[in-house]
Amino acid sequence: MKRYFLLFIILFSFTQAQAQLFSKEKVQQSVDIDNKRWSWGYFLGFNSYDFNFKYKQNSFVLYDGLNDVNVQRNIGFNVGLLGNLKLHKNLDLRLQPGVNFASRGFYFPLKSSGLPSVKEENRYREINSTYIHVPLLLKINTNRLNNFRPFLIGGVSYSANLSSNEDNADDNYDGQFRMTTNNYNWEIGFGIDFYLYYFKFTPSIRGVFGFNDELIRDDSPNSQFTGNIDKMTTRAIFLNFTFQ
Repeated sequence: MKRYFLLFIILFSFTQAQAQLFSKEKVQQSVDIDNKRWSWGYFLGFNSYDFNFKYKQNSFVLYDGLNDVNVQRNIGFNVGLLGNLKLHKNLDLRLQPGVNFASRGFYFPLKSSGLPSVKEENRYREINSTYIHVPLLLKINTNRLNNFRPFLIGGVSYSANLSSNEDNADDNYDGQFRMTTNNYNWEIGFGIDFYLYYFKFTPSIRGVFGFNDELIRDDSPNSQFTGNIDKMTTRAIFLNFTFQ
């Protein structure tokens, strides 16, 4: 159901963009909003979080052809506020703090050579995370065409994982998967501003790519769960709808 809803929103945005682009409409709406030095708003949206794993080349944990952790991506929810500073006619700086509710699942490799097998029922982990996400973004706008304005956006962000289990003494052998609390990312994406009668509506999509290693490893260096992982970082896609 969520996938159909997302598809509907994307098709709706594309239809509106096409109508604005090819129509002969000359009356511009929300004219003053782009003339303000500061503007404010809020956003709602969806996310899909993933993990990017890098593995040790000469790991002491040797799996039977199953080195990769298999990640299962789910749809999460974003909500937050927007503060926008106009730097130039075609350039804005924006702070977009929010709360992201995310869910990921993954399977550890099942067997290893020379070590006891990971039990089937202990392979799966479901990670439900709540992030305080604070991006600082540079927005590069095209010139406005009627009530339609595409843009590119990119920058850096900080995420505080409130569900990290970083200080938990238990590890994967006790059923606890641990991650770092403080994480840093870079982001890039694009979107379209639609100037409506009372406000500006903006659908946008961004890719989020983590900098730092987020994995808290098990106490045993020979752990079958984390022993062969060299680095684990977040990857995510955000689909946000901003009202400004």
